[in-house]
Amino acid sequence: MTSPSRRAAGRCRTGDRRRRRGVCVAVVAAAALLVGCGGGGSGGPAAGHGSTGTRTTTEDPTGTPSAGDSRAAAQSPRARSVPVGLRIPAIGVDTPVMRLGLAPDGSVRVPPITADDRAGWYEHSPTPGQTGPSVILGHVTVGKYGDGVFRHLDRLRRGERIEARLENGTTAEFAVTDVRTVAKADFPAEDVYGNVNRPELRLITCGGPLDEDGYRDNVIVFAVATSATNSAGER
Repeated sequence: MTSPSRRAAGRCRTGDRRRRRGVCVAVVAAAALLVGCGGGGSGGPAAGHGSTGTRTTTEDPTGTPSAGDSRAAAQSPRARSVPVGLRIPAIGVDTPVMRLGLAPDGSVRVPPITADDRAGWYEHSPTPGQTGPSVILGHVTVGKYGDGVFRHLDRLRRGERIEARLENGTTAEFAVTDVRTVAKADFPAEDVYGNVNRPELRLITCGGPLDEDGYRDNVIVFAVATSATNSAGER
């Protein structure tokens, strides 16, 4: 399969040299994000349970909210603090978050296939609440263990809340602005990893049909920061 990430990587190398290293590395690795994807779940091909085709909930792929979306107001960037948990009330997700680096081949590592499935933050992306796209990955299925932590990611809708619990005791809150299901061959690396001038979030899993090579698609959630709270819930 021709890697869309390699085409994007060329643009990254010849583009603005001031880009942070993590963004460029991530673009290079984009196509390999969820090679494992927990494929071979108990449900067979139906276990993908992703949308067919592409569903776009906003006109701006980077997650710019409409003027009437008061929940997605622009927020000032926050100090760096590693995410340790992720909560998505609309789809019942409340998971620890592990750190994910790069594999020897330059691809982004994914969480292990285990019964206690969890999400993983790509450590070369900004932390949630910092300026730029913070990237969190998760499985849709985890082999013999069944559903993955992001099994129902494609059910999210515009405006629904995402909370990232941070190591410093605060919580960075985001509102969904866009949900897309795209063929892995057409992974939108620039939309996912490209520089933005405010705190944003990307959640990524697999979706679509499941065949002998795994899931054909990626489900990508775009979200923008709305607020931050401390451990006591005070804004």
